[in-house]
Amino acid sequence: MLNNFIDRIKLSFRKDKELYFSLYEILGFYPLNISYYKMALMHKSIMHRNSKGKPVNNERLEFLGDAVLDAVVGDIVYQHFPGKREGFLTNTRSKLVQRDTLNKLAQEMGINQLVLSNGHSSSHNSYMGGNAFEALVGAIYLDRGYDACMKFMQKRILAKMINIDKVAYKEVNFKSKLIEWSQKNRVKLEFVMLGQEKDKNGSPVFTYQVVMEGVKGGEGKGYSKKESQQLASKLTLERLRKEPQYIDSVFTAKANRTKMEEEPVLAVPTTEVKNDFIISQDTEKQESEEKHVNVFKEEVYTEDSSAEDVVASTVTEEITTTATQESDDEFDLSDISAEPKEMSREDIIAAAEAAAFAEDKE
Repeated sequence: MLNNFIDRIKLSFRKDKELYFSLYEILGFYPLNISYYKMALMHKSIMHRNSKGKPVNNERLEFLGDAVLDAVVGDIVYQHFPGKREGFLTNTRSKLVQRDTLNKLAQEMGINQLVLSNGHSSSHNSYMGGNAFEALVGAIYLDRGYDACMKFMQKRILAKMINIDKVAYKEVNFKSKLIEWSQKNRVKLEFVMLGQEKDKNGSPVFTYQVVMEGVKGGEGKGYSKKESQQLASKLTLERLRKEPQYIDSVFTAKANRTKMEEEPVLAVPTTEVKNDFIISQDTEKQESEEKHVNVFKEEVYTEDSSAEDVVASTVTEEITTTATQESDDEFDLSDISAEPKEMSREDIIAAAEAAAFAEDKE
């Protein structure tokens, strides 16, 4: 039975000699069952079907290889970084198995040249190489088991093609890229914290969302504010690149905001300064005159006024002043009359003469 198995391998080797050598260069060993690897390199675009009419391609192996790759890389990362938290390990594994990384590996290792497709350049499907890489991992798992997958990743990938430490600690600052873009386009940018909670181990988890011009962007969750804002920024940048309607809504909101800010104010403030705190001489004179107005509204006499009128006016003022002073001193309400007594002209002259006689007598 063993001899039959060896003969079958020899026959297959002679038939697919070139493929065996190519796979050896990539994997570091010869396949035991070449059919798995053939299927792993068969793109769905060739529309190949089996005897029962069912499509045959690498999609099923891609599914299996994706799961195996997550387990193997997770195992390697766990062993390589003792004591690191779950968030760090998850982030590092994601960087190692992300589609861009697998595409680059497939290109560098020559896997793209082995993929059977409909003849078009691999550029028509940017994921074709990465998908084939995952399918090859699935083929290794079926052909040789989990340990062979682990050895392939450790010896052929991480030891020769990827520096796991650089990948783990390399950080693309998506937040600074988003801030730079918003400043160039004069877009108002905010990072809004949606919540803070704790995971099952009691570690704090933060959730942030990007808001540009009031339009909600990407939402990120992480074990630190920086990590969550980085993820939110990355998702926002992806939306800006892939969703024209999203970037249109941002610039529409910006236009509405700037329009409101630039609308003119109809009521223009005056530049006139009131110097009401300065007291002018005219003002002092006017206030002085107002303060010293006679309560009896005495008339202003001109040069045409007669001497008798001036004497009568003077006497009347003296008598009134004397009466007022006596009234203030006594505060006698009986002197207040609704109809004041008017002095006749003769009484005024007689009073003036009596006053003058009294002064001469003194």
